[in-house]
Amino acid sequence: MSKRIFTNEEMQALSGNANVERCSERSITYGKDFKINAVKLYKQGLSSRDIFRQAGFDPDMIGKRQPKDCIRRWIRIWKAKGEGGLSAENRGGQGRRRNLNNLNDADKIKRMEAEIAYLKAENDFLAKLRAGRAE
Repeated sequence: MSKRIFTNEEMQALSGNANVERCSERSITYGKDFKINAVKLYKQGLSSRDIFRQAGFDPDMIGKRQPKDCIRRWIRIWKAKGEGGLSAENRGGQGRRRNLNNLNDADKIKRMEAEIAYLKAENDFLAKLRAGRAE
């Protein structure tokens, strides 16, 4: 199954929904208040599809599995980080490395020194581990 790509008309319709912070051709960023409300409604027994329909989303447009997948993810985040974890700014980098080209020289040096210290500690640990096995 391929990932859904939204047309310009669909992106405009989604962006017009008060529960959407942003929309691109491949993703929808839902508002924090909507996420919190959706989790609460789901815990009260409302189905994920009904929650999204009441919020003005067309399941055929966003994808039939999208409501259930989103609410499952939001519940997992809520349990791990609380309500605050559902805001877009708390998502964090999804494992991406920061681009070192955009850092100034002082920040590059600081970052490289931290990396060297980490690697030295890792080497010391591995040396102790090897020495423990040799005994």
